[in-house]
Amino acid sequence: MEAQIKKCTTCKADFTIEPDDFDFYTKIKVVAPTLCPPCRQQRRYAWRNERTLYRRNCDLCNKSMVTIYSPDKPYKVYCQPCWWGDGWDPTSYGKDFDFTRPFFEQFSELQKETPRMALLSKNSVNSEYCNHSGDNKNVYLSFSSFGNENVYYSTWVMKSRECMDSSFIYEAGERLYNCIDSRKSYCCQFGFLLQDCVNCNYCYDLRGCSDCFLSSNLRNKSYFFKNVQYSREEYLAKVAEYNLSSYVAREKAYSEYLDLLKKQSIHRYVISERNIQSTGNLLFDCKNVTDSFEINKGEDSKYCYGAIESKTCMDLYHVGYNLELNYECQGCTRISNCQFCHLCYDNMGVMYSDTCQNSQNLFGCVSIKKGEYIIFNKKYTKEEYLALKEKIIEHMKKTEEYGEFFPPSIAPVYYNETQGQYYEPLTKEEVLKRGWHWEEKIPGTFSKETISWDQVPDTIGDVTDGILKEILKCIECSKNFNITADELTFYRREQIPVPHACPECRYKKRFAIRLPRKLWKSRCMCSKTGHGHEGDCPNNFETSYAPERPEVVYCEQCYQQEVS
Repeated sequence: MEAQIKKCTTCKADFTIEPDDFDFYTKIKVVAPTLCPPCRQQRRYAWRNERTLYRRNCDLCNKSMVTIYSPDKPYKVYCQPCWWGDGWDPTSYGKDFDFTRPFFEQFSELQKETPRMALLSKNSVNSEYCNHSGDNKNVYLSFSSFGNENVYYSTWVMKSRECMDSSFIYEAGERLYNCIDSRKSYCCQFGFLLQDCVNCNYCYDLRGCSDCFLSSNLRNKSYFFKNVQYSREEYLAKVAEYNLSSYVAREKAYSEYLDLLKKQSIHRYVISERNIQSTGNLLFDCKNVTDSFEINKGEDSKYCYGAIESKTCMDLYHVGYNLELNYECQGCTRISNCQFCHLCYDNMGVMYSDTCQNSQNLFGCVSIKKGEYIIFNKKYTKEEYLALKEKIIEHMKKTEEYGEFFPPSIAPVYYNETQGQYYEPLTKEEVLKRGWHWEEKIPGTFSKETISWDQVPDTIGDVTDGILKEILKCIECSKNFNITADELTFYRREQIPVPHACPECRYKKRFAIRLPRKLWKSRCMCSKTGHGHEGDCPNNFETSYAPERPEVVYCEQCYQQEVS
């Protein structure tokens, strides 16, 4: 089949479906999408409440619990012990499919009747305030994180320990603070794109480095201060001048750090490591991965965002581990041959289902655990299941529902609670105009502070345990927050002053530094001699740096010449 140009039914933009795309759709027996890739991704964003947490009572045991569902939402919500327990049966909510009504309308009704899991956090200890996470111990207010110990206020951290306020730490991070997109690094603070580094602070794009400060684009260097080599004694004296235990000094260092990122460093057009025929950004160990972002060990996949070990997949968002033949899924782990799924772990052959675990051969189900051959939470024989499934698919094709992810209008979370508001922000009016929902009661207290910032010592060494009893006021959003005992211990050990912004505003600062999940056509900015060209470099590429950004962006050849 030849490539086809189609017009998105939502934004009206033209988009192309390639022959390989059609081959994939045929293989998994779905129809081609009517939405362009960005609009498809926005639908998945709109279903992912990753970090907006509430308190409400479990609808089974009535105990207070932490959940992503606000108390006024029309859903039954169970705490994790109750949801996983044997005190209820998901199939008791089963119903017959009505072929006179649309699928999504009936599915929305099933969602409101069937108990939902308060949070998705599996096999964890003392990690109550975590979501989309698993196999953690002593992890607090962290999201999309697996296999960690003593990690706080972080996002997408894997197999790390003793980290705080960090994002996208892929493996073996330890004693990291405010680090982003880094690997196998130790005792670093305010680092971006660090790998195999030790004691590097306020640095960008370092590898194999130790004891560097406000430096960038270095390889296997030590005792570099602002990209200048010093002796160990000279370096330590220079760093000591900053007095990093002081909040005021830290603010100065952070300002210089932002200037280093935007104006003083060379930026590689995309981050692509050990890949074969792959396009996108932040790709590692991939083969034939196209137009995708933040992918580790992907193969033959396209339009994926935040995926680990995906093979022969399309249109995935924040998924991981042993994924194969999946399409239009969000927040799923260890799934195979699944399409149009939300918050599903350890499944095979599941379609159009929500929060289903350890199951296979489901269609249109909510909160099934260890089930098989179930449609709308009603059990069938294998033969009955296969026949009814095909009949419902034909019905969905007639109603023009089949082939797309769930619409945001039936999402159990509202747009301003979701990652959509970070990646594709909309006003309340824009959200409601689309027929989506807006949460009016985002959690948070204001004007309850018990201490002003001029009463908080500037240096961490002067902060007493009394700070644990105080309520603070965020200097960015004015929301109240507090300091926990583990947090204070971390600050004292690492000589970090008490932050003046709340955890959410600190997350937003890290989020703003990272590049968008988009590509623009651009040209290498190098004009240096000795890089294999005379005058301006002629190389063109697609990059995640928008044309109006201030960074200096190089092609792969010029970048490697510069940093080698």
